[in-house]
Amino acid sequence: MKNFFSKAITIVALCIGFSGIQAQETKESNYSYVDAFAPNFYKKNGNDFRSASGKPGPKYWQNRADYAIDVNLNETSKEIKGTVNLSYTNNSPDELDFLWMYLDQNLFAKESRGNAVIPVSGSRNGAKGEAFDGGNKISKVLVDGNAATYEIVDTRMKITLVKPLKANGGKVKLTVDFAFISPEYGSDRMGYLPTKNGTVFTIAQWYPKIAVYDDVRGWNTQPYLGAGEFYCEYGDFEVAITVPSNHFVVCSGEVTNASQVMTASELSNWNKAKTSDKTVMVRSSSDLGKVAANGTKTWKFKINNSRDVAWASSAAFIIDAARINLPSGNKSLAVSAYPIESEGEKAWSRSTEYTKGSIEGYSKRWLEYPYPAAINVAGNEGGMEYPGIVFCNYKSKGSSLWGVTDHEFGHIWFPMIVGSNERQFAWMDEGFNTFINGVSGEDFNAGEYNEKKFNMHRMSNTLTGDNLEPVYTAPDGMKERNMGVLAYMKPGTALDLLRNEVLGKERFDAAFKEYVKRWAYKHPTPDDFFRTMENVSGEDLGWFWRGWILNNWKIDQAIKSVKYVKNDPKNGALITIENLEKMAMPVVVEIEFKNGEKTTVKLPVEIWQRNTSWTFMHNSSEEIMKVTLDPKFVLPDSDSDNNVWKSENMPAAAPGKYVSFVGDYSSKEIPVKVSLFEEDGALMISGNGDSAPLEDKGNNTFVLEADGLEIKFNEDKKGFTLKVGPQSFSFTKD
Repeated sequence: MKNFFSKAITIVALCIGFSGIQAQETKESNYSYVDAFAPNFYKKNGNDFRSASGKPGPKYWQNRADYAIDVNLNETSKEIKGTVNLSYTNNSPDELDFLWMYLDQNLFAKESRGNAVIPVSGSRNGAKGEAFDGGNKISKVLVDGNAATYEIVDTRMKITLVKPLKANGGKVKLTVDFAFISPEYGSDRMGYLPTKNGTVFTIAQWYPKIAVYDDVRGWNTQPYLGAGEFYCEYGDFEVAITVPSNHFVVCSGEVTNASQVMTASELSNWNKAKTSDKTVMVRSSSDLGKVAANGTKTWKFKINNSRDVAWASSAAFIIDAARINLPSGNKSLAVSAYPIESEGEKAWSRSTEYTKGSIEGYSKRWLEYPYPAAINVAGNEGGMEYPGIVFCNYKSKGSSLWGVTDHEFGHIWFPMIVGSNERQFAWMDEGFNTFINGVSGEDFNAGEYNEKKFNMHRMSNTLTGDNLEPVYTAPDGMKERNMGVLAYMKPGTALDLLRNEVLGKERFDAAFKEYVKRWAYKHPTPDDFFRTMENVSGEDLGWFWRGWILNNWKIDQAIKSVKYVKNDPKNGALITIENLEKMAMPVVVEIEFKNGEKTTVKLPVEIWQRNTSWTFMHNSSEEIMKVTLDPKFVLPDSDSDNNVWKSENMPAAAPGKYVSFVGDYSSKEIPVKVSLFEEDGALMISGNGDSAPLEDKGNNTFVLEADGLEIKFNEDKKGFTLKVGPQSFSFTKD
């Protein structure tokens, strides 16, 4: 009988009742736990190339590209002209009958696809309407020294091989002669800036480079349209840059002939900076104009294990530098190059300090900086990143200069070290970088530029509005106005929440660092990231990736009701919450009591794994004044109004018509305690911690018909007879 009674009470106690009313009328829920927590998140199993654990597989491969480039800058005509000598190694298991190369400068050709998709209203991409003879002029293509057959298709060039390039280590040498006229504003990534003391050239996407051949897509030949960035093979670079003799050149990597191209004073200061934690002036504003423009100089640079190379050149450069201290004890060099228009302690005179602080911070947290120098160049770009060198706007000052410097150098880790496909997955570099920028702001100079946290409720429409594509969308496939949200802010916010609200800092940081370590100088896909984070942290996060990355789902957590047990605050309260939109997230509840005390309850996301609403018991003994969901506004909740319940919504408890039946009862015949209490005009029965409403049949009789349970009170109402099926038991009030 005991088991039967317990089972009957449990079955009917799906809705546990407590005194009170709803916080407000709530909308019908759009949430589907079947969608959010669907199994089989991954569509492919692991293989020899990419492990199911998120690691590179035992047979992971990627091809290699080593470059020797000679280039000349004509300051007057703005022409960049040179020769690329490329040694390409095919480590794939496939023979290659042809090769694809990227010709990024063809974006600026008049008939390019990139120009064709620029709207009449204008765009950040392209050349801002500048009329000039843009695009690559390819004058020679050799394969192993022999003239090759090639075809140029917009921003790509296909080279047909006479003999297939062998698999598993086959090598080929390519030689390509190229020339192009630099746009003044090159899609906010490169160009030139006229200044008082000469033109500043910031040169990128400038040489023909091999396209990536990988185990995911084969040849990656998506055209360069301006919005999508880059996907490059790793290798070593040697670059010789010939410029007017009064120019100072900075380039990815290390200058290898400094004694031949720098003045004695510049060289002395350059070497001094390598041992100084304070910024050393290498070439001051007073030095400008002292070097005559008689002929040319050739600057030589080298960088190893890099995916790209960029450079800048000008007679107008002020140069300063300082030592970067790395965790291993190794050193690098922070360098700033800027015109006199950018000089000033509230402006670019602090650039080297910012660069040094940013690089040292990221090196401690994630992975050590790998390059011999980190160079910040003042140009006309808003901000753009390349291995070992970044271009930031020459007008930036103070917090703006710190922010853009820190952001662009954050890109050294994503995607310069962790070489994801930016053209396909912008969120894997911009979003990851936005996230680490937030951590860096806390670290630098005791939080000098640490940004205050947003009220994310106010950002809900920005992050999850109906006009947004999913984060997973390729950048060329999303509205340009949405790029800032979908590539940067939303994935950055997602990682911040994953770190602080889901996994915790220690578990997140361990998994994130492992991802960086595993995929340094390799080509990860989104699945490799997802799998690594899950395997290292020990969490199934399919629900998170679905909500934040794969879909544009909203979040709306709401308080449905707050009720006291048996109308008495001393017995505790039950709080019912709902998930009204598609996204699931953990819940944080702040409870404020009449005596002024507060407590916080954290509920895991698993409460939504098979429920659209959830009721939890809070074992308090004080009267509740206010209940708030997400009290620190960390979630982009789309409706703040239903996040708060206040005590004025709860009427004072008053005796009801069943007051004479209320009480605790026990039986000498069975070891069962029963409590009866009144709620919302009904008599409730509670046993073994579960409760259910009784139906009043009149004549002091109450039933649970579905379970065959009947209670018949004595005339004095001090006891009752409980009938369950054919059996009956007597209970008396305690």
